[in-house]
Amino acid sequence: MNSYQAPPDLLKDRVILVTGAGQGIGQAAALSFAAHGATVILLGRNEQRLNATYDLIADAGHPEPVLFTLDLEQAGDRDFEQMADAIEGQLGRLDGILHNASRLDALAPLALETLEQWLGILRVNLVAPFALTRACLPLLKAAPDASVLMTSDTHGRKPTAYWGAFGVAKWALEALVKTWAQELEITPQVRINALVPGPVQSPQRRKTHPAELPHTLPRPEAIMPAYLYLMGPDSRGVSGQILDAQGVT
Repeated sequence: MNSYQAPPDLLKDRVILVTGAGQGIGQAAALSFAAHGATVILLGRNEQRLNATYDLIADAGHPEPVLFTLDLEQAGDRDFEQMADAIEGQLGRLDGILHNASRLDALAPLALETLEQWLGILRVNLVAPFALTRACLPLLKAAPDASVLMTSDTHGRKPTAYWGAFGVAKWALEALVKTWAQELEITPQVRINALVPGPVQSPQRRKTHPAELPHTLPRPEAIMPAYLYLMGPDSRGVSGQILDAQGVT
């Protein structure tokens, strides 16, 4: 998976939704999906950043993306249902979702985290991926081959001091993936997996490891083979798995 070489037309004619598409891994994934033929739906709360990703895709001559601005921390069921309706009305289909948006506050002991922080972090990292996937599930089931990809974290796989609500949310996200994969066994055209990006140059990494030299880490583009493999048809039959984009467990 990590050395996967995707054909240029891997995602041709597919529609893929990417949350957190304005920067970092989300932006790299949106560009990569578009470069392989997908019409990408860019979702985030910062319109300026989304516009920058839009321009990069359009300037490269890839299929024109669609832009949705939404604050996942504040969104409710009706917002997600309206988005699903808009996708069906404008594009007529949905073949995949990459849940990449995240909220991570400063690392701190649990005793110093507030209820407000916990609620916000859980809503972005756990509740929104669930609710958005649920709202889009009819569209995904209607697709001949659909993939839902959640973004986990090494600190979700191995709970660690000071990672607080974020680590707990990612741990629960992996349970969500495994549960949903079992429930989707009767609709094998829809698969769901979680991917651990590992350390890469990203805004989140700079926040958690400020003393780290960025050039010592791979760029997000380096881990895109794993994203392409899991989003494309070559990963049919792979579901309910927690995988590592850099081949390290």
